[in-house]
Amino acid sequence: MSKVVLAYSGGLDTSVIIAWLKENYGYEVIAMTADLGQGEELAPLEEKALRSGASKIYIEDLRREFVEEYIWPTLKAGAVYEGKYLLGTSFARPLIAKKLVEIAEREGAVAVAHGATGKGNDQVRFELGVKALAPHLKVIAPWREWDIRSREDAIDYAAARGIPVPVTKKSIYSRDRNIWHISHEGGELESPANAASYDMLMLTVPPEQAPDRPTYVEIGFEQGIPVSLNGRRLDGVSLLEQLNAIGGANGIGIVDMVENRLVGMKSRGVYETPGGAILVYAHHELELLTLDRATLHYKEQVALRYAELVYDGVWFSPLREALDAFVNSTQRTVTGTVKLKLYKGNIMPAGITSPYSLYDEELSTFGRDEVYNQADAAGFINLFGLPLKVRALMEKKAGLR
Repeated sequence: MSKVVLAYSGGLDTSVIIAWLKENYGYEVIAMTADLGQGEELAPLEEKALRSGASKIYIEDLRREFVEEYIWPTLKAGAVYEGKYLLGTSFARPLIAKKLVEIAEREGAVAVAHGATGKGNDQVRFELGVKALAPHLKVIAPWREWDIRSREDAIDYAAARGIPVPVTKKSIYSRDRNIWHISHEGGELESPANAASYDMLMLTVPPEQAPDRPTYVEIGFEQGIPVSLNGRRLDGVSLLEQLNAIGGANGIGIVDMVENRLVGMKSRGVYETPGGAILVYAHHELELLTLDRATLHYKEQVALRYAELVYDGVWFSPLREALDAFVNSTQRTVTGTVKLKLYKGNIMPAGITSPYSLYDEELSTFGRDEVYNQADAAGFINLFGLPLKVRALMEKKAGLR
């Protein structure tokens, strides 16, 4: 019997897919779950996968690799998709694809499978990862083949076969969770006219329920990487877990957005990224202090392209590696400590220090100084504005004004 390795989350789609693969392909189905920080969601997965028909399940602890090799590079790049989305699902998919390939080769499987729909971005992310790492493997995407047309149909399919699933027709959100975020899609969110219900939140309290007093956090960075929280040095996984708890308790990191999917349609989702929102804010504040104007502004352009690459699933690409080289060069001086004030969903700076600070108080002061001759600005303005002056004179001479 040929084998297929399924990227298994224990959610509705992948639970149903196990039975469907056996019925329609006759494959032995091996489930693979990537532990990316889903927490308690992982506990029942082994039993569920086997009850659903898998021959075995691998649950791979990838948290450290995820944080150090996928989250930190994206954080250093400052990559945020369409100004709001912190890419929590996007940069998880290449790592899952990488592990799928490793287990498929270990098991001698002929194919890998995933539960992404034919309308979504994840099908692209999974399959580009497989193409980059193991182009000989067959990829099966049941949502592009089967007769199931909705999540309601999938629930009925599961019920008819006694497959345990974690959703009902009343609570039908599609969710993805890892140590960086949790996403919510579907249900009433499919209409942008509907306000999101805070009942769906799992990591974060609604801002109005956050404490009436602010919380302060202090984050230490070394070359763009967060290494300490409130003066205590921590590994990346522990630091993120603690920041998630702090940020969640203060209503931080809730994003409700309509985004442009790679496949051409718009979609609406709600993201909770409490720790990630704090880190992205802190990292940017430190860059404002330590990067020169030209480098900072060019890096902002790179961040937009980097975000698109991550969102589009082109992680394993020469361009992403080349952009990493640029980003890492800019991060050599992004070292220091950022103190932030958290209050009812808001993040505010509360002090930044760095041995590489480019802020010179004597130059910037509005008081008396001995290092800056304000008269020098006249010559600078004359030269900087010379093209504008020449054009204005030409237009006047030509009768254009």
